[in-house]
Amino acid sequence: MRSKRWPLLGATIVAACLATTPLTPAAAASPNPVPSGSTPPSVIDSLERDLGLSEQQVITRLANERHAAATEAALTSSLGAAFGGAWLNGDASKLLVATTDPATTAAIEAKGAQPVLVQRALAQLTAVKDQIDRASDQAKAGASLWYVDVTTNSVVIVAGQQAAGDALATAAGVDRNAVRVTVSGEQPQTLINIIGGAPYYIGSARCSVGFAITRGTTPGFVSAGHCRVAATTTNPTGTFQGYSFPGNDYSWVAAPGNTATPYVRGSGGANVTVRGSTVAGVGSSICRSGSTTGWHCGTVQQLNATVRYSQGTVTGLTRTNVCAEPGDSGGPFISGSQAQGVTSGGSGNCTSGGTTYFQPVNEILSVYGLTLRTG
Repeated sequence: MRSKRWPLLGATIVAACLATTPLTPAAAASPNPVPSGSTPPSVIDSLERDLGLSEQQVITRLANERHAAATEAALTSSLGAAFGGAWLNGDASKLLVATTDPATTAAIEAKGAQPVLVQRALAQLTAVKDQIDRASDQAKAGASLWYVDVTTNSVVIVAGQQAAGDALATAAGVDRNAVRVTVSGEQPQTLINIIGGAPYYIGSARCSVGFAITRGTTPGFVSAGHCRVAATTTNPTGTFQGYSFPGNDYSWVAAPGNTATPYVRGSGGANVTVRGSTVAGVGSSICRSGSTTGWHCGTVQQLNATVRYSQGTVTGLTRTNVCAEPGDSGGPFISGSQAQGVTSGGSGNCTSGGTTYFQPVNEILSVYGLTLRTG
């Protein structure tokens, strides 16, 4: 077993993330797959620890995830309007693909995936969620988040009381057959830590550096938008050039004089190389690095979730079961060598466990014309 020590992010401006590898059905070419050369040992260590797996189980899971990612991309295109979403089963040994058209099940099986017949296509579910996004702030007041759940072919509203969730669905005017209300005390909070003491400060507050980027010849990094609310400059030296919060939760900081590297800080002090930003699907393993709690892993729960923080509603977030704590905001999520996003907020902690949301990185890059630093 490798070292299980995982450091906190230092005060220098470096990209803080993690690495894992994409998805695959259990029908791997070899019964005992070998690690991909792009999967650092620190990632395997973290997944062993946080998912409770052996080293060989981690290697097999990552091989399955790589294959599933390619399969999902192909079926998303070929199924078209019938596509209802895709997800991995609990041990990532099988990719399940939802479809509204029975005639497409053979094509799904031919790709090694398991077809699931559903009533609503992913586009229909997304339209329902978008309709809830447009509801009034007053209608949203009793709910904490809502998201498309492809595993149940529904849109889930999470609220403190059933009546509050029902009221939001009614106010939004959505098809109630497509909506489930889940009663939960979960109250996502942004993860700023005013106490300070890690990679970069904003006034008296502290956040975590995300991925290194460049804009033209200017180096910098991306982070959470709510970190910009505290001040316009950062220490070490940097200046916020753009941000959005609420609505979105992203920002970018120009940091001239610093070197934008393709690395993120991983477990045991090892650097992990970022090689791209291919999106990991539901059920994929994913890890996060932050200035408070270091390196932690879990899986992707849902894509395109809307979360209602006390400061306002944020749309388009990815929901995970990775833990985080105040000060981890802005830190990177990564799957294998692929950048996924920056930490937005969550509930719980890394002692008892929690739920954390991230802002997808590709949107940030697109909005501001940034180039992800890769190796």
